[in-house]
Amino acid sequence: MSEPSATPIEKAVHPFFDFNDAPAATKPELDREQLRAKLLDRLESVLMHLFPAGQIKGDKFYVGDIHGAPGKSLVVELKGAKRGLWKDFAGDDGGDILDLWAMAKGLSARVDFLQVMQDISQWLGVAPNIVPTCAGSTVPNPRAPHVDELGPPTAKWDYCNSQGELIACVYRYDPPSGKEFRPWDVRTRMWRAPDPRPLYNLPAVAAARTVVLVEGEKCADALIGLGVVATTAMNGAKAPINKTDWALLKGKHVVIWPDRDAPGWDYAENAARACAQAACASVVILVPPDDKPEKWDCADGVEEGFDCLSFIAGGERQTVKAPDPVLPSFSLGQLLDDDSPMPPDIIEPKILTPGSLMVFGGAPKVGKSDLLLALLAHMAAGATFLGMRPARPLRIFYLQAEVQYYYLRERVKAIKLPAHRIKDARENLISTPQVHLILNDAGVAQAIAAIRQAFPQEPADIIAIDPLRNVFDGGEGSNGENDNAAMLYFLQQRIERILNAVNPKGGVILVHHTRKMGKKQFEEDPFQAFAGAGSLRGFYSSGLVLHRPDESSSIRQLIFELRNGPAIPTKHVDKIKGEWREVNSNQRLVLQDHGAKLDAERRRKHDAIVQILFDEAANGRCYTANQFADSFEGKAGLGANRTINERVAVLASQGYVKFCKEHEPYGLPSFGRSKFGYLCVEDMALTRPIGEPDELTGEVLTDSLRVYPTHYKCPQTGALLPVENPDIWIYQEELS
Repeated sequence: MSEPSATPIEKAVHPFFDFNDAPAATKPELDREQLRAKLLDRLESVLMHLFPAGQIKGDKFYVGDIHGAPGKSLVVELKGAKRGLWKDFAGDDGGDILDLWAMAKGLSARVDFLQVMQDISQWLGVAPNIVPTCAGSTVPNPRAPHVDELGPPTAKWDYCNSQGELIACVYRYDPPSGKEFRPWDVRTRMWRAPDPRPLYNLPAVAAARTVVLVEGEKCADALIGLGVVATTAMNGAKAPINKTDWALLKGKHVVIWPDRDAPGWDYAENAARACAQAACASVVILVPPDDKPEKWDCADGVEEGFDCLSFIAGGERQTVKAPDPVLPSFSLGQLLDDDSPMPPDIIEPKILTPGSLMVFGGAPKVGKSDLLLALLAHMAAGATFLGMRPARPLRIFYLQAEVQYYYLRERVKAIKLPAHRIKDARENLISTPQVHLILNDAGVAQAIAAIRQAFPQEPADIIAIDPLRNVFDGGEGSNGENDNAAMLYFLQQRIERILNAVNPKGGVILVHHTRKMGKKQFEEDPFQAFAGAGSLRGFYSSGLVLHRPDESSSIRQLIFELRNGPAIPTKHVDKIKGEWREVNSNQRLVLQDHGAKLDAERRRKHDAIVQILFDEAANGRCYTANQFADSFEGKAGLGANRTINERVAVLASQGYVKFCKEHEPYGLPSFGRSKFGYLCVEDMALTRPIGEPDELTGEVLTDSLRVYPTHYKCPQTGALLPVENPDIWIYQEELS
């Protein structure tokens, strides 16, 4: 073992640190200026140690007197060239920091010089255990434990906090009985370990992401010399785990390198559990090589030229199971103050975001694969498609299990791309022919290898899988894709594994079919039509459904559901002259004559119902909705009872029909159980008789009383609401 070097201070306080020059004088020569410099470097800590009742205000330190009483009579300068100079205005004393230390301890810097220097050295953490008197003889240090039988220390290690302030020192001794270690607590100025015990090399540990934990300071220093951030618990394998402060390792990746013996492995396992409880990001224990001798450690490895860096990076290891990770959380202030840029979308706007899944579905033969292939080609070319924009030309792997090579080739050649974009698309879109592949463990490995081979330089941005059912694997005992548990297994253990292995910041497009649903159900929630929708919708970040509402029309709806962005209105798309285009949903592109006839018939019924209500009131008759449907079923071309009721409901939503829930002012019978009351149209007047019929002519006098609505039907909610001004009629735009 090479002899440790000593600082001038250590040589001065403890001449036995100089192993080349034996002490020749009975009185050691102490370096006053170096001690003064060290005290000035830590002046604020020194003052608070000497005078706990003192206060720092601005550039000065104040205390009552040299004995540390509260007050402001004694002033110490903290800044500039006068740093450390002091003056006691009450007693007219003053001097430098050495004088202050001596007087605070009841000593004289001149008479008790040796004792003052020794006291300062002990506080700084370089205190000797024995004081030499003459060559070849020693006397015990009254302030130190009786360790004179150990001889001089052979090594010393400083323990600092994360800011670099000295906390403790560990001295090593090598007497004939075997090595011994003695810790010195700087703060209490006692020969003992601090409580709690700090880890070694904390300033470097605090700034590192990965830390190597070893057994003893000698091993730590050996790795530090190689540029590794290494640490150890105080006392190595004998360290009391529960008395060591592991908190600074929180969130760090810890690699433990034990000595090759039973105590070393026990230390590693105990330390690993402590690291896991301290919420380290990961904890592994390196397994020392089998061909190394007993007690072999990393210091031996460095000395013999062993490749320590490779061993740390890739050596055999045992992974320690960490406690359940703490859920990430952010205060409102953190969220408000975070102005970092959002990660760019893979496909805008929020169609496909980094690390996410998009599910694209539709009924069989609706054109899913054809539209998807056009979408992928445009994304690979860096071109916009139906309002969907790529961040740049994207690298895309299309794993498809439905279309054979020749038909795939035919579809690709029919895609129309901007001429200046074709070059990018040719290189960026790579597709399989129809594959017969199940994404079980072997299939996942095969898919990952194929994608990596397709893009050896830069990873794929998008992995498209078409269709899900042809490659689905829901695990052992799976009930198929309609089983939510099996679907969740497939997404987590298959799709997520592929994405994480290829490019965790990329995205997956999964093509899936929709099951048959009633028209009303589909209109309410089309994404519930996905097989396994319960798990699927909780997992994906965006969903697209291609739907053909009218089987006689080529127009399809492209419906969007986004988790990470604002809603996108449904698009109406059609393939016109081989190119997918967005079309105007309000313009009939097919069956125009038939559609025009239907519109005309709806307008005729509209006019007929309003006119009949108006005329019937003039003849003294008013109707509830059910009464009107019953009375005019099959008349005036209005159709059946149900059809009339539906048309009245539409007219009420559009504002052409309102309701009057007052019958007495008009001399009408009660409308019974009707929820809405009598039907009412604009300017409707009720004709009613006045008095008895004339005896000669039989004529009855009548008057006309205008009927005012009291309620209307809310077009948004269908609720019955009171009319604010019965003279004002507002008609909604015809919606059906």
